[in-house]
Amino acid sequence: MNHDRMDEQEAPLHDDQHLPSPTLWPFAFAIGIAVILVGLIVDPLVISSIGGAIAVVSGFLWARSATAELRGHAVAVEPETRELREARAGEPATAPPAPSERFPRSRFLEGATLGLGGVIGGLVTVPIAGFALLPPFLGQKRHEVDLGPLTGFPEGKWFISTFMTDPAAGEVSRRTAFVRNNGLLNNVPSLTIISNRCAHLGCPVQANGPTGAILGEPNVTEHTANGPILLQPVVPAGFGCPCHGGQYDTEGNRTAGPPVRALDRYSFEIKDGHVILLSTYSVAHVDGTGAQAKIHKYKLAGPGEHVDGPEQWFYPLNPPHH
Repeated sequence: MNHDRMDEQEAPLHDDQHLPSPTLWPFAFAIGIAVILVGLIVDPLVISSIGGAIAVVSGFLWARSATAELRGHAVAVEPETRELREARAGEPATAPPAPSERFPRSRFLEGATLGLGGVIGGLVTVPIAGFALLPPFLGQKRHEVDLGPLTGFPEGKWFISTFMTDPAAGEVSRRTAFVRNNGLLNNVPSLTIISNRCAHLGCPVQANGPTGAILGEPNVTEHTANGPILLQPVVPAGFGCPCHGGQYDTEGNRTAGPPVRALDRYSFEIKDGHVILLSTYSVAHVDGTGAQAKIHKYKLAGPGEHVDGPEQWFYPLNPPHH
């Protein structure tokens, strides 16, 4: 009876020795995975690399800790249990059991299953992530747009210019810009060319003012290498977004509504007397007007993204635009 009672007291002790001791490495591993996922959105190169390093190191230490306990258990647990029984029961212990496996089969199957699952998950996830994330970062052809001769833009007048950036792509590449000839600046033509993409959510911004027939001035169509370019005269008091009420002045500065910055602009060059649109860039704000304006320009950012101030820290990476 006493032996049975002692066996019952020893059984929990023996079982407890099979349980791994508490460790923080699983939590560190989970944190590393979370950092990787956040990095895919915020900064795939830097933050995801940090998360990967955390996950690899903590995973290695986690596995090392678990296997160390297995090695120690195989050597120490059974002899200690026999000695305790001899001392407490006052009788010799039964024949020693066969030595346990250095790496139990269940542990091997568990590791093999997790490893195989990780490989399969990687084979499925990596191609999908590549197709989804890589194209914007790969080299893409830059499309220059010929808006027609500079003489088609009289000094001081605004035009709504509609064009296709890539005629081969068709209507999907159609864009609109507001163009004003500011005259000469240091004997070089100065133009204000503002994109009609709202800085809030990307809706098409419209000119706040009379256009075309109302002004008694006809629309003009220029035929260039980019196909027909429509030039519509306009006298804007500013620009407005019909979607959410964003308002801008004639330099593109935000004056009201939800936009977080000024309207984007086009860089340009004069080639053989023609106005050639190049790439677009983002603008925080503009000081002054016309040829004397000081433009606070930045790399092109998406709608709703800040380009200056502390808020820009939340948007550290943007794919290249052409």
